[in-house]
Amino acid sequence: MDNIIKKAIEEHEAAIVSVKKNTQKIKEVANLLKKTIKNGGHIFVCGNGGSSADSQHIVGELRGHFEKERKPIRATALTVDTSSITAIGNDYGFKYIFSRQLEALSKKDDILIAISTSGNSENVLMAIKKARNLGVKTIALTGKGGGKILKFVDYTLCVDSKRVPRIQEVHELMFHILCELIDEDIKKIKNENNRNHTST
Repeated sequence: MDNIIKKAIEEHEAAIVSVKKNTQKIKEVANLLKKTIKNGGHIFVCGNGGSSADSQHIVGELRGHFEKERKPIRATALTVDTSSITAIGNDYGFKYIFSRQLEALSKKDDILIAISTSGNSENVLMAIKKARNLGVKTIALTGKGGGKILKFVDYTLCVDSKRVPRIQEVHELMFHILCELIDEDIKKIKNENNRNHTST
């Protein structure tokens, strides 16, 4: 039992190094998210299994708030509409459950955050390809070297691990950092507005 606990902690610590390696990419992704939010764009998120739950977690942080009070951010998890998912899956196939929703709901310059620990989930890959056709920017949270989706996304945050639970743990850390960077930008805007108001 002790060995299992020790191994899990050691694997987690090793996977965390991926965050340090991705610092520049995280800043680039944060800037893209902030630009999209300021322009009134919509953020869509998709994934399977645990990544489906992460999609809903991400959207909850955006629609609600992270740590600072702010206006809700336009965001949708493509994993929650069971009627659409089952209808699309039944009529067209499981691989289209995200891409067809994205086609119905998104517009140019929106963002798709696609989560796949392997980088090879077919329905996630189809969503990314559809996003490219629609002019929707794409961000992938992945692991295991990145997989097939690497060829098609605009930005990739890849966790250097082959174990799904470790990859998912670091995905959550990465997105929490992104939320904090979004919050910090909102704080700066408020401070600038306050200074402008005082000067006038």
